[in-house]
Amino acid sequence: MRRMELLHRARLLGLALATAFFVEATPALAENDERWLTPTMIDARAHMFEASLNYLTFQHMDQMFATRSVSAGDEIWELPSKPASIEGDFSIGDRTLDLEGFLEASSTNALVVIKDGNIVHESYRNGSSAGTRFITFSVAKSYVATLIGLAVADGAIKSLDDKVTDYLPEMAGTGYDGATVRDLLRMRSGVEWLEVYQFGSETQLTKVHDNSLVGYKYRWCDYAANESKPGPNGPGAAFNYATLDTSVLGCILEKAVGKTGAEYMSEKLWKPAGMENDAYWIMDGPETAGREFFGAGLNATARDHARFGLMFLNDGIANGKQVVPADWVRQSTVPDEGYEPTAPGEDLGYQYQWWTFPGSDAYAAIGLHHQFIYIDPENELVIVKINHTPEPVGRQAENIEFFRQVAASLAQ
Repeated sequence: MRRMELLHRARLLGLALATAFFVEATPALAENDERWLTPTMIDARAHMFEASLNYLTFQHMDQMFATRSVSAGDEIWELPSKPASIEGDFSIGDRTLDLEGFLEASSTNALVVIKDGNIVHESYRNGSSAGTRFITFSVAKSYVATLIGLAVADGAIKSLDDKVTDYLPEMAGTGYDGATVRDLLRMRSGVEWLEVYQFGSETQLTKVHDNSLVGYKYRWCDYAANESKPGPNGPGAAFNYATLDTSVLGCILEKAVGKTGAEYMSEKLWKPAGMENDAYWIMDGPETAGREFFGAGLNATARDHARFGLMFLNDGIANGKQVVPADWVRQSTVPDEGYEPTAPGEDLGYQYQWWTFPGSDAYAAIGLHHQFIYIDPENELVIVKINHTPEPVGRQAENIEFFRQVAASLAQ
């Protein structure tokens, strides 16, 4: 499939770059929040994917980035425990492994399995625990889409067919001029963008990554407003996975609701759903320059990710409350006709920032370095698997096969 071919070509670690490669902070930023702009901190952010250390960095992003908290409430959605064995023979390449062997070989930090509303398996590795807040990269996209749905339900966003420029007039004349909110949800903005994870190269993604997340010079949305260009296909015409699209969705959300993404998420999702721990977003710059990195910056516990997945499995009901409209759950996760797979010959479909699986009603939030919230309605199953693979992509198939084997073992 085209996206996977691009991603498989990615070589993550072009990270032997001098700190001087990255942009210098503006004087205003340095004066206002210089603790995030020392050479040491900039270098740490540049090397957060280092294969020998990412098991650790992915657990402690708040020590490298400015953050904004998503506050949990006092009422916790208690998840009952009903342990069950998921032992079996699992394959990676030509090797057959037991459960612990598979978790080690697939670079697992945490695994939570919910069956019929009960936690049947929970394990934490590499110094992590039930209280560890992990970064799960593009899993955040499914959360942003959910917040867009809540804003539609509130009337803050009038229609998914509204133009991006209705909320962000600064996007007029850019690659986003003419695209709708729905186009962005489907990754069909029509913007020229190549999502290749070759950090240290000259790709678009690297340019924005270095200037925004590493150097704290500008927001992702600043790039969209100042430098994005139309691609070869018009809005809505073709699927093109773009973290930039989700970043713009987050900025639309901010403008529509008049609050930060973290505030709105706490008020409308995190507290009503009974999440157990505060989550946090890493920022694409300190508060003087940046906001939440909506495309991939959410950090939360594995259990709270499992609650999010269980809420979707339960048609938007969490802790006995209808938190997300059931119709939005369906719109987001059930592929419209003609949208699965993403293109002829592709392996996966894509609805509203959720990946779908042709031939199955399962769907998933999937993040860089193989992070998953996998939801299997047929088997009443939610699996959260948080990993720290050396490769940014390319091992989705072995994890999805693992999920299917777990489902089969629990169905017996």
